[in-house]
Amino acid sequence: MSLRNLLAAAAVAVAAAVPSAPVHPAPRTAAPSGFAACPQFFPAAPPAVPDREALKPRELCYDAFAILHSGKTKTPVYVVQRLTRDTLTDAKDEKRTNRFFADARLPSAERATLDDYKGSGYDRGHMAPAADMPTAQAMAQSFSLANMVPQAPENNRGAWAKAVEKATRRYVMRTGGPVYVFSGPVYQGRTQRIGPGRVWVPTHLFKLVYDSKANRAWAHWIENRDDARAGRPISYEELVRRTGVDFLPGLSPKG
Repeated sequence: MSLRNLLAAAAVAVAAAVPSAPVHPAPRTAAPSGFAACPQFFPAAPPAVPDREALKPRELCYDAFAILHSGKTKTPVYVVQRLTRDTLTDAKDEKRTNRFFADARLPSAERATLDDYKGSGYDRGHMAPAADMPTAQAMAQSFSLANMVPQAPENNRGAWAKAVEKATRRYVMRTGGPVYVFSGPVYQGRTQRIGPGRVWVPTHLFKLVYDSKANRAWAHWIENRDDARAGRPISYEELVRRTGVDFLPGLSPKG
């Protein structure tokens, strides 16, 4: 064998004796969870909620809104939306479905059911309104019971729908947006419970409206009673004082 062939054979033998480096698949990036999956709904960081863990919180993202849900009350702590003239224009063509459902993403011990509301005398009151939903899927999602609170019927269909929700839509249509809206229940004193699941009945409801372009914020505040009337909006500072929640951390909106 020639010297050239001998060297070539030796090189092949050495290469065969050295184990090849293992090939590892590229690590998969975990999909974001909680509010990290839907940051578009928040004008800043998510709100700072006091005693958060006592509420058994769950962060849920939907197509057109997000919810911080409480497994303790079995209602939202708050629901947040980002509204624009375009999204509300799209919503005008959507047909209301009225197909309420218990949200399977929540543990059974932490979620409201249809039986909880049956015969209770309370409406399943949307926090993110069905009339705001820009697509059929968003409309269907808005009927999750995670988006509901037990609401006095005349309040839900009257003062809340006409003086609060419609007023908010009119403002967004006039300004164009984006306008961020936080809605939710408040529980003061001894609270009533309904259904086998003991869903908490709020004493008050709020809707915070934040115009990010103008850096202006105000809140609607109403008692959860059939005879309640929507009064003049309160300031952002007053809402924070009443709820204990800083909904717009790091921002200093004008009243």
